[in-house]
Amino acid sequence: MADGKNLQGSAIDAQRRTFLQQAGAAALGSAVAGSFPALAWSKTANSFTGAALPAADMDAITAEITKRHDESLKRMQDWIRQPSIAAENRGMNEGCELMMNMLKDAGFSGVTKMPTDGQPGVFATFDVGAPRSLGVYYMYDVKQVDPSEWVSPPFDAALADRPGLGKVVIGRGAVNQKGPESTFLAALHAIRGAGKKLPVNLVFVAEGEEEIGSPHFPQVVRKPEVLAALKKCDGVFMPYASQGLAGDVTLFLGAKGVVELELISSGEKWGRGPKHDVHSSTKAELDSPAWHLVEALASLVSPDGNDPAIPGYTDKVLPLSDVDKKMIAVAAQRLKESDAKKQLGVDHWVHDVGWQQAIELLVSRPTINIEGLVGGYTGVGGKTILPGKAVAKLDLRLVPDMTAAGALEALKNHLAAKGFGDIEVHMSGGYDPTSTAADSKIIRVSAEVYRKNGIDPVMMPRLAGSWPGYVFTGEPLKLPAGHFGLGHGNGAHAPNEYYLIESENPKVKGMDGAIASHVEFLYAMA
Repeated sequence: MADGKNLQGSAIDAQRRTFLQQAGAAALGSAVAGSFPALAWSKTANSFTGAALPAADMDAITAEITKRHDESLKRMQDWIRQPSIAAENRGMNEGCELMMNMLKDAGFSGVTKMPTDGQPGVFATFDVGAPRSLGVYYMYDVKQVDPSEWVSPPFDAALADRPGLGKVVIGRGAVNQKGPESTFLAALHAIRGAGKKLPVNLVFVAEGEEEIGSPHFPQVVRKPEVLAALKKCDGVFMPYASQGLAGDVTLFLGAKGVVELELISSGEKWGRGPKHDVHSSTKAELDSPAWHLVEALASLVSPDGNDPAIPGYTDKVLPLSDVDKKMIAVAAQRLKESDAKKQLGVDHWVHDVGWQQAIELLVSRPTINIEGLVGGYTGVGGKTILPGKAVAKLDLRLVPDMTAAGALEALKNHLAAKGFGDIEVHMSGGYDPTSTAADSKIIRVSAEVYRKNGIDPVMMPRLAGSWPGYVFTGEPLKLPAGHFGLGHGNGAHAPNEYYLIESENPKVKGMDGAIASHVEFLYAMA
């Protein structure tokens, strides 16, 4: 998932008023029209107005979290140690079964494996007879790994000390998403262990194909029994490690959509060039499928590679609203440009734009990105061949009101019109963008819990990365959806991915603090 944390890691300006005050009623809607009372944190009562969480109860739950620290860590490590890579069909059945057992242990009932045309999903409920219900989204798959790039084996879930950070667990899926998901399950164990009752009913849905574009997740959500349960929910959330290195939090009101695909150029399909690899001396008399692919790729974007050049591709793009621009202006003031550049390892933004415009582009620009190029010989030394086939892996990032289907159709039409109709287009997964209103309950509750913990969240129109929230925010459910959770981690999709267990910085929560934040969130949602 969830690969858009590149604006985090900057310090909070403690002297500023809260973001909601800065943006004003124009940014958030006037007093939310009384749809439900705004939550307020009472320092004396140590509870949210309207949420039944007396100080003594929270103290009991906190003590249970501390008591169960080793148990919670082991649960997280056991899950990380189980490979579950959908792209390689590696460990998927075992990963799904392990997650289902973890759900049962946490108190969920009716834990059901939901068959799809790909990897199975999972549906479960935790009904305590509460007046309100909350949807929970999980993914149990992770990205591929190259063990040679890691400081410790990626499925060892090794503990390590990071200077200036604290004790971390290193492993594929540590932050994306098994670490945050484990903290949420630990919160349920702590509440029950303290003899307390969940304040909301939970409706759980999971998939095993998020990292390959969620091609079959709608088959899970749109089953009648799942739709019926989700329709009772106030919203759907995904556990998340939201904190940057300085303890800051960025709260996103949606995410870009995505299309993942391959373009395949071959002499066999083209009818020109070799049908298999031949000696490179024959280039003088033969066409090259590899150069054919390069020409096709170049036609998709502007000469500098930065702007989509496919006719019709951006026709449905909604421009940023005044509210969006106000959010971005505040974010540009509060987030440090130098920290973002350092984290990304860059010296310049595209077109050498300034910091605020870079953020605007990040949240509002559709993209066409080359993930990888494969063709011919790429080993040590030369091999002097003319490849008969070349492949490009692309991802297309989409913004409202684009659709995955529309983007794919525009791409295919463009290739055909430019004389590249022979190039095969294989979409492996993808989905539409997602948006949630700033005045929705799930967003406001998230912001209030962060503030209760001394964090004034930066609000952004959308995450530059993607997750399949559209199945919840779109038809027929039209539910608000978002991410929540204190805690820190980094390295999603990269070597040495980690999740923070014990923090050296009091402003950044370790595992136990992240668990406690989920407890607070559930009670606030009640």
